Amino acid sequence: MGKLDGKVAFITGAARGQGRSHAIRLAQEGADIIAVDLCADIATVPYPLGTPEELAETVKQVEALDRRIIATKADVRDLAAMRTAVEEGEAQLGKINIVLANAGISVFGEDGSDIETPWNDVIGVNLTGVYNTVMAAVPSLIAASAGSIVLTSSSQGLKGTGGVGAPGNTGYVAAKHALVGLMRTWANWLGPHNIRVNTIHPTGVNTPMIRNKLMEEIFEAFPEAIEATRNLIPVPWVEPEDISNAIAFLVSDEGRYITGVALPVDAGFAAR
Repeated sequence: MGKLDGKVAFITGAARGQGRSHAIRLAQEGADIIAVDLCADIATVPYPLGTPEELAETVKQVEALDRRIIATKADVRDLAAMRTAVEEGEAQLGKINIVLANAGISVFGEDGSDIETPWNDVIGVNLTGVYNTVMAAVPSLIAASAGSIVLTSSSQGLKGTGGVGAPGNTGYVAAKHALVGLMRTWANWLGPHNIRVNTIHPTGVNTPMIRNKLMEEIFEAFPEAIEATRNLIPVPWVEPEDISNAIAFLVSDEGRYITGVALPVDAGFAAR
């Protein structure tokens, strides 16, 4: 018996990294999964994004746990696509109980010649994409008068340290802060429907967003950036599973009275 037996979780950014980890962890607890990922690159993002093959691997790993999963290639910036993913997933798995608005990008290393596109791309995925994800799925939760929503923010959604003033980085920090505002207003809106809404705030996580060649070059060229993102507990980053474990608790009955909370899983970063 798992903590999430009979539940259906809608997870964005599920091809790899935190999204895949969340899908596996919730499946271990008995949930079936509606998984979404863009499965394509975005021009301003300086590292490769998830691929169809990686999304297929997420499917394989969830199915190996004897759970059902419906995987869709879709852009969180497209509300109609999110609604279609929800409708098609629910037609096969049943109504959604859990929403993990996890998809996100980081844009860094810009030369400053374009101050518009990087900002728009980050805000589009990291803020509007979260809005679209929740708004596509929340009618099912309201109809059931039950559910749990977790928005993936960041340690940079609680602090502005580590920023370099470039539009992509600025957009990232702005979007991750804005998710706290969304969470709080949604917690108030949805609480009377017995729906809980929280944000989670990881420090750096061992995924391709920070483990890539350009990021290594930036840290080498600007050692002060390492200091600005240092954790209190002496680890350079945490693992995706560390975030997944916290989310599995939040969305289960063990966290049934936790709502409107910004939860750091950050090795003490926010306390610095």
